Amino acid sequence: MLKLGLTGGIGAGKSEVSRLLVECGAVLIDADRIAREVVAPGTPGLAAVVDTFGEGVLAEDGSLDRPKLGSLVFADPEKLAALNAIVHPLVGARSRELENAAAEDSVVVHDVPLLAENGLAPLYDLVVVVDVAPETQLDRLVRLRGMTEEDARARMAAQATREKRREIADIVIDNDVPLDDLRRRVRDVWADLVRRAHAPRERSEHTQE
Repeated sequence: MLKLGLTGGIGAGKSEVSRLLVECGAVLIDADRIAREVVAPGTPGLAAVVDTFGEGVLAEDGSLDRPKLGSLVFADPEKLAALNAIVHPLVGARSRELENAAAEDSVVVHDVPLLAENGLAPLYDLVVVVDVAPETQLDRLVRLRGMTEEDARARMAAQATREKRREIADIVIDNDVPLDDLRRRVRDVWADLVRRAHAPRERSEHTQE
């Protein structure tokens, strides 16, 4: 099994790269999706969030009001740390369950938005970073996600810098390209990953390709 950490800044197109890797045959473990599942109605995770932040973070239907919770923790490091202390262990446990269920010769892709920020690179055999220019990120967030420029810049500033992400990368995928070019690059990367998955290896020293 080859364990891959996939990350990139907001708006970099990481979801598209993960989709293309799944098309190639990867097993995808999506940290964002799992983070939503572990605080779904009726879960211990949601109960812990309500205990910590109050019932005001619930929507009328009893589900977590994610925008409201986000507004509480986004600008408050202590509250963000409290939320992470609840959610991260639950996400980690569920991710390990899914990984253990994969076939021994699988390439398992962990889609982890805050991989660089949380120092998680050592958990994976390889780290793949989806990279775009900050101008591209800003354009996509405003044009495609409907954010204001101010909100988009704030979200980008809250993440690791482009340089920090590239420092931890074993493989960089440039997504400042047309989709056909991205698809070809992902297929090339996939061929390399399959070779690595079937060869004896030690964790690389983070040399970029």
